[in-house]
Amino acid sequence: MASDSRRLTGRDLQAMRQLLAMFAEAFDDPESYASHPPSDAYLEAFLGRADVVVLTALDESGTVVGGLVAYVLPKFEQERSEVYIYDLAVAQPHRRRKVATRLVEELRRIADELGAYVIFVQADPPDAPAVALYESLGTREDVYHFDIPV
Repeated sequence: MASDSRRLTGRDLQAMRQLLAMFAEAFDDPESYASHPPSDAYLEAFLGRADVVVLTALDESGTVVGGLVAYVLPKFEQERSEVYIYDLAVAQPHRRRKVATRLVEELRRIADELGAYVIFVQADPPDAPAVALYESLGTREDVYHFDIPV
């Protein structure tokens, strides 16, 4: 069973590296998450940003078994922010135990403290478990996603 979630800070480099490894496995994407690991200085700065929220869930031994990375996006039309969940995953043996739900609930608490009015996330239709999780937590909108090369 995973413990409560915890927000990472710049001192949590080992936990962040565990999270990257867990994401690589959970998303079956070692190229993105493991092939070019960021330096300690980069991760320290990243985890120290006020507009970045990294949450982890740990098992009894202290191993990262779930986590999410979210970005706080200040809005211009009103004095408020949105929070975007960029990545959320739970290690296979710990799925279907409300780990992801607890992570999102902790993010809700943090988002409220930050004055955000909504959390949003993208899910791919073939990923039925993700779609079911997000539908249980919020309202679905059908939108298109476009990648524009730089």
